[in-house]
Amino acid sequence: MDELFDKIQKLIADKLEVDESKITLDASFRQDLGADSLDTYELVYAIEEELGVSVPDEKANEFETVRDAYDFIKSQQK
Repeated sequence: MDELFDKIQKLIADKLEVDESKITLDASFRQDLGADSLDTYELVYAIEEELGVSVPDEKANEFETVRDAYDFIKSQQK
């Protein structure tokens, strides 16, 4: 994919304790990766810290899939 996806994939694997191979752009945080609301909050915090982007709470609540998070982060890095 690209460097940004690799970073996001590693963060998700670390925070959710899932195998990186399960983390695709179309993977659902809740259904496919088993995240609950606390996991999602911790993941957003880690993304903010590691990637230097600010994710508003209302935007973070819209992250259903890895692609949702990836697209938002990519849009903030331009």
